[in-house]
Amino acid sequence: MFFAAGQHQEAGLPHDPFKAIVAPRPIGWISAISGRGDINLSPYSFFNALNSRPPLVMFSSEGAKDAVSFIAETGEFVCSLVSADLAERMNMTSAPLPRGENEFIHAGLTMAPSQLVKPPRVAEAAAALECKVLELISPNQLSGAPAGCHIVIGQVVGVYIDDRFLGGGRLNTAAMRPMARMGYDEYAVVERAITITRPPGAGNFNEKPR
Repeated sequence: MFFAAGQHQEAGLPHDPFKAIVAPRPIGWISAISGRGDINLSPYSFFNALNSRPPLVMFSSEGAKDAVSFIAETGEFVCSLVSADLAERMNMTSAPLPRGENEFIHAGLTMAPSQLVKPPRVAEAAAALECKVLELISPNQLSGAPAGCHIVIGQVVGVYIDDRFLGGGRLNTAAMRPMARMGYDEYAVVERAITITRPPGAGNFNEKPR
């Protein structure tokens, strides 16, 4: 099957498979604070790491939602890890609450103070990244019209990890059982890791750090 983007229905697919193809996607559980102190917590599946030295992350919002507006005001955000045990409460934070209503409270989550930025992290999360904004980009599509998405790029300035998942100088990612977004209403849970050694010079884990 082949179809031009946006013509999935003509091809016999009632739902666009784009998100199901680009999957699984990490979930950025983004907390932000407005200039007047309102708190927002929202999950974004258009999220990923961009660089390791320095550590950079990005997320993209389809529409100028509260998280983007708050971040534009204060220049900071926190990304907390969504693990399988937090799936339902993560889903609750995606509800379209009135502006200024706190999703932490709505989902029964605890706000833990961050160390280097103002937005709180999710206390129940196994890990969190404290970030300061580098760029906020609103791209255009090929026609020149706005694409309708807002990309936030942040530099990680602080890292929280629950000590239970550390051992031998390494983080046991699978033990945290992180959630990932797939297509439609489907999610995946990372529960097992496999080891593949990359060719010499291609960025092996055992390479001498710079």
